[in-house]
Amino acid sequence: MANVLIIGAGGVGQVVAHKCAQVGEVFENITLASRTRSKCDRIADMLPRRIDTAEVDADDVPQLVKLIEKIKPDMVIHVALPYQDLHIMDACLETGVHYLDTANYEPPNEARFEYKWQWAYQDKFERAGLMALLGSGFDPGVTSVFTAYAKKHHFDRIRTLDILDCNAGDHGLPFATNFNPEINIREITANGRYWENGQWITTKPMEEKRVFDFPEGIGEKDLYLLYHEELESLSRHFPEIERARFWMTFGASYLTHLEVLQNVGMTSIEPIEFRGQKIAPIQFLKAVLPDPASLGPLTKGKTCIGNIVRGTKNGEEKIYYVYNTCDHQACYKEVQSQAISYTTGVPAMIGAKMMLEGKWMKPGVWNLEQLDPDPFMDDMNRYGLPWQETWLDKPFQ
Repeated sequence: MANVLIIGAGGVGQVVAHKCAQVGEVFENITLASRTRSKCDRIADMLPRRIDTAEVDADDVPQLVKLIEKIKPDMVIHVALPYQDLHIMDACLETGVHYLDTANYEPPNEARFEYKWQWAYQDKFERAGLMALLGSGFDPGVTSVFTAYAKKHHFDRIRTLDILDCNAGDHGLPFATNFNPEINIREITANGRYWENGQWITTKPMEEKRVFDFPEGIGEKDLYLLYHEELESLSRHFPEIERARFWMTFGASYLTHLEVLQNVGMTSIEPIEFRGQKIAPIQFLKAVLPDPASLGPLTKGKTCIGNIVRGTKNGEEKIYYVYNTCDHQACYKEVQSQAISYTTGVPAMIGAKMMLEGKWMKPGVWNLEQLDPDPFMDDMNRYGLPWQETWLDKPFQ
């Protein structure tokens, strides 16, 4: 049984703490830490068993090292901000513990979603005999596992990959984001990109639109092409893929509010001077928008996230669709959180479990698609993210 340190007490941290607490046969001792200890204490009070809490500034490597040396965890589950990935990786290397996150490193002052900074740690982790698992959320994470599963069981060669992320939930508020507003808005307002024939194709934000009829009563929704980080790792680890794209649903009201905020400069990451202080407008916007963790009791409806994979098996072309649907209210009933946090937090727990049980433990820096998908897919069914698979008659254009 293992001792783990969870860093981050937002909506995802709350889910990870809940799910780790449910699996006591693996996660014997749990410490939840964040910059604000009271947030950790609030989550700890919800749980079915006792966990410890602590205060730490994840931007401060010496502080991280001091906490890790005190707790002596087997691994750190990082679900705070992606700006802090490298600091926490450095602290893990210094203290000799394994590392897991749910999103790739992003420079604070530039909207660049790339793995290169973390992939550069490969030799350091390998020499230390430590493992770093990158992007163990849903997208990236489960979508990467879905791709590996499709290749292992259904295809000799994958030709095209489309990842479809649908949130059909409704919280009844005029405008709110379902995860960290700063990260969410930076992602959406950036140029779109997709991989095709060995190169990146750039599109304007929200330029490419499609409609898809989602299963389980969700129905037709508008999808928009975005750049998402798993496209970088999947195109690298599956070089046979001719085209890989990522799509996300947005309602008309959400897009209208976002356009207005962009037009008045509120989504900018460039600091401005206000009353003698420098502040990025998007950070102020984050402060006035609803906390995503507060949306749980308000949100109704479902999410549906999955992969449409087109390729060949024994010379025959096939189109495979693998997906998960989650009900916001069911998630809230279980862990007091909406489905967006749930679908990120559960895979973080499963990824940690895979490592601690030795099923995925290997020194170095790894993305999920490089590892055996089968035990992870089994645990998705076991721990709240059941998946479905079907064959489609026509490709996603």
